Order: sequence, then C-alpha cells, then structure tokens
Amino acid sequence: MPFSRGKKPTTSKIPKLQPKGLENQDGPQTKRSSSSPQGAPKKRTAFVDITNAHKIELSNPIKKKDPVKKLQKKVSVLSKNDVNLKSVVSSEEKSEELKNVESNIEKLEESSSKAPVPPHLLPPEIPPEFDIDSEHLSDSVHAVEYAKDIFDYLKNREEKFVLHDYMADQQNLNNNMRAILVDWLVEVQENFELNHETLYLAVKMTDHYLAVSQARRESLQLIGSTAMLIASKFEERAPPCVDDFLYICDDAYKRSQLIAMEISILQALDFDINIPVPYRFLRRYAKCVNAGMDTLTLARFICELSLLEMDFVPVRASLLASACLLIALVTKDLGGWTQCLQFHSGYSVEDLAPVVRKLHDMLISPPDSKLAVVRSKYAHKWRGVFAGQQPLITDRLDPGHCFLSASHVCCESLNLTAELTCKP
Repeated sequence: MPFSRGKKPTTSKIPKLQPKGLENQDGPQTKRSSSSPQGAPKKRTAFVDITNAHKIELSNPIKKKDPVKKLQKKVSVLSKNDVNLKSVVSSEEKSEELKNVESNIEKLEESSSKAPVPPHLLPPEIPPEFDIDSEHLSDSVHAVEYAKDIFDYLKNREEKFVLHDYMADQQNLNNNMRAILVDWLVEVQENFELNHETLYLAVKMTDHYLAVSQARRESLQLIGSTAMLIASKFEERAPPCVDDFLYICDDAYKRSQLIAMEISILQALDFDINIPVPYRFLRRYAKCVNAGMDTLTLARFICELSLLEMDFVPVRASLLASACLLIALVTKDLGGWTQCLQFHSGYSVEDLAPVVRKLHDMLISPPDSKLAVVRSKYAHKWRGVFAGQQPLITDRLDPGHCFLSASHVCCESLNLTAELTCKP
C-alpha cells in the first residue's frame, strides 16, 4: 500500500558502512606481516623509504676527524705556500739576472762594434760578378754565408793529405791490382746505391792506408771493403751493415777480421777521415758556369776514370776536379776556364795544363776489358752521357796540344797563351 505522506518509511536493519579509516581506528590495530601470502605477488607498504640512503648510512658511518691529520694538512699547506713563495722569488731573481746579462751583452756589442774586427774573422769579399750563392739565400741548406769559407777550408786541408806514389814501397802489390780493387769498389757503390762522395772517400782512405802500411794480395779486398764501410758511416744516412760487406766479399773474411781492419785503418789515419774528395769541388765549380747535367755527368765520368789510375793519386782533389771540368766544358763547346772559375778554384789554366794532359792521355788510351765497370755505369741513357762517345772528346783534344783552336784555346808544348783565359 502507498505510504502516507506524514510517516517515515521504515528502515531495514542493515548496518551502516563505516569508512575504512574509521574502522581501523575503532577496531584493534594489527600489524600486517611484511611477507605476502604464499603464492601471491609480493607487496610493499606504501610511502615507505625505497631509497638506499639507509644503506649508505650503514655502510659509511660517520668518522671522527683526527686532529693530528688536520695539523699535518695545515703543515703541508704551509710548506706548499713556502715552496710557491720561493719559486716566485727565484723566478724574479732569474729575471733580474737575465736583465743584467742582456745589459752586459749590449755593452759588449757596443764595445765590439767600436773595436776593429780581425781580418781572418771578416767574411770573404766576393765581387758581384763572381757571386754564385746569393740566389740560395732563402734556403738554409746551402749555408750561403759559409759556402766560400767551407770550400776554402777544404782546399787548405788538402795540404794535410798529400800522397806520393806509394806503390813502389809495396812488395806484394802493383798498379793493376789497385785498379781492379777500385773497379770493384765502383760496383759495390752501384749495388748499394751509395753516394758518390762515399766512393771517393773509400778510395782515398784505401790509398792513405796503403801509403803507410804493408799489405798482402789476399787482404787487399778486405782493406777496400772496410774502407767503404767507414766511408758509408761517414757519408750515408743509412749505411750498410757489417754483414752486407761480408756478403759482397763472398764470405771470404770473418766478422772479426773486418772489425780488426776497421780499427787498423782508423788508427793509421789517426781517426781523421774528413779527407777532401774531388766530387765536392766538382759540383761547386760546375755551379760557377751553370753547367748542365750532361756537362757535369761527363766531368764525373772523367773523374771516376781517374780513380783507377795510380798517376792521379798524388794530384790534389780540387786540382783534379778543375781539370775534369775544363775538359768537359771544352768537349761540350761551352768555352774554357772563366775568371769566375779561377776566382773560386784558385787555379789558372797554367796550373791545370799538366793534369789536363794526363787526363787526355787516359781518355785516348784503349780501355782495359777487365776494368769496365765505370764505363758501363755511365753508359745508361738516364745519365745523359755515353761512355762510348770517346771521339766526341778526342775530336776537341789533341795529344800534342792541350786544346784545339776550335774552342779559341791553344797551347803548344804546355806553353799556354792568353787565349786560354776566357771572359766570364
């Protein structure tokens, strides 16, 4: 039936739901176990500290500071400050010392500028028409400031290394044996691709050693190969080793023999092996006339041929280089001995005439078939000259005269005239 408007509806006796929080407050508070029921996923209580800060606190407990260590640290800091202070003071003292040194140097420079310079300390005076080095001023390798002094020094050192015909004093050797040895050294230089200066220096050291020491025929190759080893150490950036020289000797000598010979040669030369060689002067003098590679190579060919001959052992290196260059210039129709060449070499045509005559006789003589390494070396096309072109030389040179008049140079019986001297 419908309810009446004035009465309240009867409520059922269903208990009212209390809020969860209130229920927990009213009822007994029980602690939930931290472990989840078996088989259920593990739960964790909300708002619990999940960081590892508590672990850090446990693992790193607070340590009490040691007052002794504090004191030590303070002392070390003070010592560091003292060191820094001393370094600053020392740097200031050094700067003051440098200033004093600089002032003393300035005073010395002022006094030296007023004092006259000794003549031997002055740079050589080179006339402008004879200046061949100024074009290389920007290149420090050429050492333009010292080039003239260097070659003057080498020319003066030739006085110390003048040789005589020592073969008459050798009981077991002769000129032919020496020529065969030098021919073999040229081949060694080619096989090892050594510098030309190395070959010339090795031959020079061999001659100087034989001039003061008796040698047997069996040890001649050992002397030559050891001289080449010493020259390689002196001239090359990457010289061959001892085993390489033992190999080229076909293992005819032992390592101990080679080392013993090296000591013997150095002692015989008094350890002074900076011997002037013709090749250095040849390149220098060729620069005076701007000689091309073909002219320089021809002069080198003549100069290397002279190494085989005993007649040129007493000839000085600068004189031999000048004579070889003169023959090459005349052969190539480039004129004769210019004033620039005379200035830098110090030789006149009269000085060169005897050596030129000997070189001419060497060139026109029939070649020895056993001494063919030098000619085959310069027979390659890339060298710009053929050793077989002997008529090119002999057509311009006459046995009875130094030169033919075709080159505007004449000489009869070595009595040279003014026509030999060409204008620069």
